[in-house]
Amino acid sequence: MTDRPASEDRKLKARHRAMWASGDFPRIAAETIGDVGPALVTAAGVQAGQRVLDVAAGSGAASIPAALTGASVVASDLTPELFEAGRAAATAAGVELEWVEADAEALPFAGASFDVVLSSFGAMFAPRHQVVADELLRVLRPGGTIAMTNWTPQGTLGQFFQMMAPYMPPPAPGSLPPSAWGAPEHVRELLGDRVTDLRLEERVQPVERFAEPSDLVSYYRENFGPTLVAYARTADDPERRAALEADFLAHAERTNLGEPGGHARWAFQYLLVVGRRA
Repeated sequence: MTDRPASEDRKLKARHRAMWASGDFPRIAAETIGDVGPALVTAAGVQAGQRVLDVAAGSGAASIPAALTGASVVASDLTPELFEAGRAAATAAGVELEWVEADAEALPFAGASFDVVLSSFGAMFAPRHQVVADELLRVLRPGGTIAMTNWTPQGTLGQFFQMMAPYMPPPAPGSLPPSAWGAPEHVRELLGDRVTDLRLEERVQPVERFAEPSDLVSYYRENFGPTLVAYARTADDPERRAALEADFLAHAERTNLGEPGGHARWAFQYLLVVGRRA
């Protein structure tokens, strides 16, 4: 692990915050992976009366289902711009929860202060994986449950981020690919013997809302923060912009499971992680 000077770390986090604040991530979360948050809450066994922390919660895809169980929920994220949509969704669902701006690498909570720590496709994007794992477990009480969903390296979204990498800003020193969190051996190494009863299960989120691959490309180009960053970085270079367009469409076509000439469909593979703090 490489430590970054504080000034560089602040700049990096500011870039991450700006990236996820761009586009319309709450829409993408609701329209493409809306089933995953409730499934994560069920897998974690969240119950009424528990104190729950959702790390990198975004607009509350897991936080709100957790609150619906009667648990006391804190939704934390580096990008508080996402909280407005989350608060509106929570109000519509009839629940209240606490929204806290927080960095997954330096959570502003006391040790052993939560019964359950969740993260749905969130904490995996913080660059220093071991630091994140240490923080998730630090704030979790002994016997408490850690539960995550993470995109797998070999899955559709893992391949998507690999395809996008050449067009994105270079990773900071010490950073690891987000989808490494979707590799069971990596998760075991990060958590070590601090977690017992570790359950690692690959699951699939079907996506069938797009008629053809080009529709998926347009949707992510217009709404997804990382894609917006990639397109912005190629705006002044027609050849690189054309290469990005070609690579993105090729990825969408290659991973499309629909029949030729029929409605497009994708399978977004992810790793469910559930364990108990020793």
